[in-house]
Amino acid sequence: MAVGLSAPAPEQLCPVPGVRLGTARAGIRKADRRDLLVVALDPGSVAAGAFTRNRFCAAPVLVCREHLEATAAIRALVVNTGNANAGTGERGLSDARATCEALAPLLQVQPRQVLPFSTGVIMEPLPVERVVAGLPACVSDLREDNWLAAAEAIMTTDTLPKAASRKVRIGAAEVSVTGIAKGAGMIHPDMATMLGFVSTDAAVSPAALRSILAYATQRSFNAITVDGDTSTNDSFVLAASGKAAMPVIADERSQGYAPLRDAVTDVSVQLAQAIVRDGEGATKFITIRVEGGAREDECRKVAFAIAHSPLVKTAFFASDPNLGRILAAIGYSGIADLDVAGIQLHLDEVRVASNGGRDPSYREEDGQRVMRRSEITVRVVLGRGERSATVWTCDLSHEYVTINAEYRT
Repeated sequence: MAVGLSAPAPEQLCPVPGVRLGTARAGIRKADRRDLLVVALDPGSVAAGAFTRNRFCAAPVLVCREHLEATAAIRALVVNTGNANAGTGERGLSDARATCEALAPLLQVQPRQVLPFSTGVIMEPLPVERVVAGLPACVSDLREDNWLAAAEAIMTTDTLPKAASRKVRIGAAEVSVTGIAKGAGMIHPDMATMLGFVSTDAAVSPAALRSILAYATQRSFNAITVDGDTSTNDSFVLAASGKAAMPVIADERSQGYAPLRDAVTDVSVQLAQAIVRDGEGATKFITIRVEGGAREDECRKVAFAIAHSPLVKTAFFASDPNLGRILAAIGYSGIADLDVAGIQLHLDEVRVASNGGRDPSYREEDGQRVMRRSEITVRVVLGRGERSATVWTCDLSHEYVTINAEYRT
């Protein structure tokens, strides 16, 4: 059961002019479930993408990179679940390209203007004939108000669809930002294991769009972890249709850049947090904030050392205030000149450690009271400077092992 998360209502998701979505039941892995999505972008749209750095990346990731290097004028996305098309060699690349070539004439676009995405089981051939056969149904279903169905169509082990929207005023124009994401396991930054698609009707240059994407990614999908495993298929795409009546945001100095950047980041953070809240087997949502660092990157190192630790995560699952595990993670995080005497550790309102050891006022019953909560903030103060970083994670439960032990059955 997802932690503090419910499915969005359709009326909460703002249509984005110039962006239409359609789904189909293609039977890629399971019968009678939405497992194929097409997102059609009107002429004049531009897109930018961020992808996994796993060297064994999936065939669609390679094709997406090729297409985005060729042009930012992307006109369609196609997403299948049930099969990752990863670890599939040359056949996988051929199948990913065949998917683009099959969709292109249906939308009267060029194959290189189509970005393919896949998610599901690794190292199995993509049933490309089922994907191709389902594309006409997706195209027939294209609508601007189809965001919730689209979120459902990209789910794998997710228990709930994940979608979010914002409206932002840029000059005289009211701009929409709406996105969907999937992910519950194999979640680890660089990027986080997920698929994420965010669209806006703002008018944005390709360069400004790439800048906004990088900013939002670092503060959202690259700030979450469920299990420390980086997938082969991670992808985050930001698309702008340019339909809003506004001057083009050319670069970071443009008047509308900051408001749009912040709205995209807000949507991305909500989607990223939803992935953690719906983490496989998760019972607790944990915010880890590291303050007082000399640099942001060292704060992130400490935060992820805590977030990745199986011992820390299982202690949270058990509501066991075995909090020396957190101190140990801080100590091995990789800061060579860390002075532990200057560190403070807090769980919500409870100060656990100070001056290199247990705080004199700390009582274990106070720690246990906090650990029983479903949402907890771990705050570490390093005492080295003024930089900070925040990441989000969840606990590690028996159910996580069950889900992943039985994933293919």
